[in-house]
Amino acid sequence: MPFYVKQGKIPAKRHITFEKENGELYREELFSTHGFSNIYSNKYHHNMPCKARSVSPYHMEHGFSWEDSLVQNYKLDSKLTDREGNFFSARNKIFFNSDVSLYTAKVSEDTEEFYRNAYCDEVVFVHEGEGVLYSEYGALEVKRWDYLVIPRGTTYQLKFNSYNNVRLFVIESASMVEIPKHFRNEYGQLLESAPYCERDIRTPELQDAVVEQGDFALISKFGDKYQHTSLVWHPFDLAGWDGFVYPWSFNITEYAPKVGKIHLPPSDHIVFTAHNFVVCNFVPRLYDFHPQSIPAPYFHNNIDSDEVLYYVDGDFMSRTGIGPGYMTLHQKGVPHGPQPGKTEASIGKTETHEYAVMVDTFAPLKLTEHVQQCMSEDYNRSWLEEE
Repeated sequence: MPFYVKQGKIPAKRHITFEKENGELYREELFSTHGFSNIYSNKYHHNMPCKARSVSPYHMEHGFSWEDSLVQNYKLDSKLTDREGNFFSARNKIFFNSDVSLYTAKVSEDTEEFYRNAYCDEVVFVHEGEGVLYSEYGALEVKRWDYLVIPRGTTYQLKFNSYNNVRLFVIESASMVEIPKHFRNEYGQLLESAPYCERDIRTPELQDAVVEQGDFALISKFGDKYQHTSLVWHPFDLAGWDGFVYPWSFNITEYAPKVGKIHLPPSDHIVFTAHNFVVCNFVPRLYDFHPQSIPAPYFHNNIDSDEVLYYVDGDFMSRTGIGPGYMTLHQKGVPHGPQPGKTEASIGKTETHEYAVMVDTFAPLKLTEHVQQCMSEDYNRSWLEEE
């Protein structure tokens, strides 16, 4: 999606005959967005990609809505909801609305099944683990703290070198996940002022086509509904492809943060955009350089957005009792900020060492039952002075 990529063998023009050595035709698949009016890729299969032996229901549940949850500030340790499963079955839905769903997962096992999210783009933040994302487009190396941006409709597998400690934070978007427009010039190139550039983005490397006939299990997600499809041909049978739609990755450590004279708002830490929400990240950076600056964030009331923070690593200067895998939700209409003493303690500090992923939504989030299982009961009292 960030830029044009061409790999493997493709014909001189789109939609013309493209023959194998034996005279048979490769099967062209146009993988398009927004009704043929936005970015797309053309894929050239050895076999028809739509051949299926059967389609059947597939049951999988990631979390039920907590209907009577209060509108307040929440802190939770997502690790307390861990369960066994592979890269898609282990996911626990924590927060959601019609625009975005947020999951955590401790991946404990491999699977040979293929997975496709038909209705949503996915951003998979690899908190812990290393491996490979395999898709029709090829193999994409997966590193610790990678963002994996996977367009809807992509058939893929996510495999790890070891399953002793694999943790994911998954953002499922009903709209296209994009690089912010203000990071790009009119030609789509990332600007000199952008916090990352094309050199930081990794794209798949096409592998040898797997031309195998059999019974290949594909699990597809359509909203909250799942289906099992038995494919006749292995889905990774491409001779070549080109276009703008494909999985890609970006590591949070490559993000170059802005530094200001006084405290910068969270919007200056943005990394991705989508309809009705944004993804930001916080990384190690120098603090503000005004002689009277207060590095800690000011108290604020998100009257237009809900704020979710997923904590990755480091020393979280605005609050104690936070560790990797923790999450906070600060809901619109309820003020929040540093806990008592943290504002004063930040004065004079010159830098911060913290990593966190933030999702700001512009519609209220709903909570699931998993929040009840892992929330801190006294978080709302953490702003009270000790008596």
